[in-house]
Amino acid sequence: MNQAALMHSTTPERLVDEDRIRWLIESVRSNRFLPQPDSVDVFVGDGDFRAIGAEFLGHFIRIGGLRQDSRVLDIGCGIGRMAVPLTQYLDPRAGRYDGIDPVDDGINWCQRAITPVYLNFAFHRLDIAHELYNPNGKISGKALELPFPDRHFDFVIMTSIVTHLPPAEILVYLAEVRRVLMPGGRLFLTAFVVDPIAAANETGRRDPRLAFRRYGKSPCWFVPSQPPLAAVGFEDGFLDMALARAGLALVLKSLGHWRGTNAGHHQDFIVAKRRGDGR
Repeated sequence: MNQAALMHSTTPERLVDEDRIRWLIESVRSNRFLPQPDSVDVFVGDGDFRAIGAEFLGHFIRIGGLRQDSRVLDIGCGIGRMAVPLTQYLDPRAGRYDGIDPVDDGINWCQRAITPVYLNFAFHRLDIAHELYNPNGKISGKALELPFPDRHFDFVIMTSIVTHLPPAEILVYLAEVRRVLMPGGRLFLTAFVVDPIAAANETGRRDPRLAFRRYGKSPCWFVPSQPPLAAVGFEDGFLDMALARAGLALVLKSLGHWRGTNAGHHQDFIVAKRRGDGR
């Protein structure tokens, strides 16, 4: 893994069975009996629904340290892109999954198509306001309170969430993540980290859809041709600071190929863990 792709890491805490992971990913991709929404109903994310979900399952295990007995919270679960492959990995007796999202259609589909077959999977609508996805929501992102008790989860997923949030809301989300995580529990999030290579498009191969420009003195970078929260990048270092402020220790930061560099994934990956109390 090249230096540009991997900015910070720690020694892996456990070995993974690479052959089994590859088999699992391929079985998810090819299993036509798994739940899958109609393509016209997929309201967030592009690309192949099943293939992307299977790819991320591999990332959660290899990079995030997800275990079969994990209690998982998926913030912004959408229409189940991450949930469906997780049904094939989480132990139905020891593992648990809860997904939350503000969009009724996605939650309703997941409740109909996934929960009746996979009883350890639950989906909850949380009426969080968002100018693109839920403009009439009653809960401000600045006042978010996750509907779960303290120390309830050991793995939290935030894929393509901070890429659509303003800075003040990110700080609130991370504080809530820390609250619901067990000590040592992990957060896996994706982001657009605007480092010097991305900002200057040094390679000339940056994703043309992500031509970020700085917004005043804010840590935010936006795409001029799109609504502000359609894609949000953050100045390199901002998310590191936000994690530390929330009581989460950075474990790994792996930069993606959206900036035009070689990497095994598109967005940037950040893994953090909840520090023990008193630390």
